[in-house]
Amino acid sequence: MLMSSWVETANDPQCPFPLNNLPFGVFSAGDAPRCATAIGDKVLDLAALQKAGLLPACGFDEPALNTFMAKGPQVWQAVRDRLTSLLSAEHEDGETRLQVTSALHEACDVRLHLPFQVSEYTDFYAGKQHAINVGTMFRGAENALPPNWLHIPIGYNGRASTVVVSGTEIRRPLGQTKAPDADMPSFGPCQRLDIELEMGAVIGLPSNMGQPVSVDEADAMIFGYVLLNDWSARDIQAWEYQPLGPFQAKAFATTISPWIVTKAALEPFRCPTPEREKPLLPHLRDTGPMLYDIELGVSMTAKGGAPTVISQTNYRYMYYSAAQQLAHHSSSGCAMRTGDLLGSGTVSGPDKHQYGSLLEMTWGGKEPLTLDDGQTRRFIEDGDTLALHGHAQGQGYRIGFGSCKGTILPAFDS
Repeated sequence: MLMSSWVETANDPQCPFPLNNLPFGVFSAGDAPRCATAIGDKVLDLAALQKAGLLPACGFDEPALNTFMAKGPQVWQAVRDRLTSLLSAEHEDGETRLQVTSALHEACDVRLHLPFQVSEYTDFYAGKQHAINVGTMFRGAENALPPNWLHIPIGYNGRASTVVVSGTEIRRPLGQTKAPDADMPSFGPCQRLDIELEMGAVIGLPSNMGQPVSVDEADAMIFGYVLLNDWSARDIQAWEYQPLGPFQAKAFATTISPWIVTKAALEPFRCPTPEREKPLLPHLRDTGPMLYDIELGVSMTAKGGAPTVISQTNYRYMYYSAAQQLAHHSSSGCAMRTGDLLGSGTVSGPDKHQYGSLLEMTWGGKEPLTLDDGQTRRFIEDGDTLALHGHAQGQGYRIGFGSCKGTILPAFDS
């Protein structure tokens, strides 16, 4: 049920940031970036509350959440409990409320920044419907899933340097491609630019090199979740990916939403992973419901046009949870760091309107989309804006993430 706040806008059932949520991010208001939470249509300055002695010293005056994330689950919960108390409608109107009120900013007047310093970025390929769709296009239905897919969450190491916050413009990547009838490859702008609708798990607690972690330990290490768009250059990837997988086709940009929604806020929405077609080995077996019922969507705004919703799906369609991905990541002894980011892989449901990439929606460009304004798209063109949306729907409230948006600029040399 909705938890009532004295910040009136937080009590609107359609508000993405009720008292039940309290996500963490980084903002500035014409001054130095520092940590914040969102409540209603306001942004609450956590550095100001820390300075006033209303919150413990957790690095909230820093331009990233990493210090706070490294404190661990007990501190995360203590800060959440304190903020809940300070913002609750039951909190007495007095000097403390005046201090909190003075730390509130209108959300429309502030700038949101990348919420944490990304240590490493790993992207997975853990959505079964997406893997079947892509595999069918490239290898045929009988060989859609690789032999290892039902046994481990497949992943690759991406680039932390090009993870950016929502609203950052993305320049069309350059790369090498080869036409089927050409003797030599050519170099130029990507012609098949795409999105991947994903969730991102943000790691709070690190692990030690040489020491694997269990699925339950991995779940405890996760600080929270963001929306994630792993922009993809499909034509560049088709030429480069054998035998080692994506490289430049993925390295140019990954966009995340500005607010990290904590596991505590998502706890009521836990749901199980799908039934296993083949039993997982013991170190990856499910120990409980570790996915979340999060409604996801994508809207596309063609240059000069109006937004069109092109996908509506749900995070519960993933085959592997973030905890299983993290347990697999550490199973070799790989050390995980505070600030690591794990991309879930493209979230696609069983029906076409639930696909999480244009590659699937247009079936490799063969079936173009018609947008609400009449324009058609096979892949993304210059000037187009793609926005990811997501929320978990509770009884009389919702838990939102904020938008995950980017507009495509022409390639550097064009």
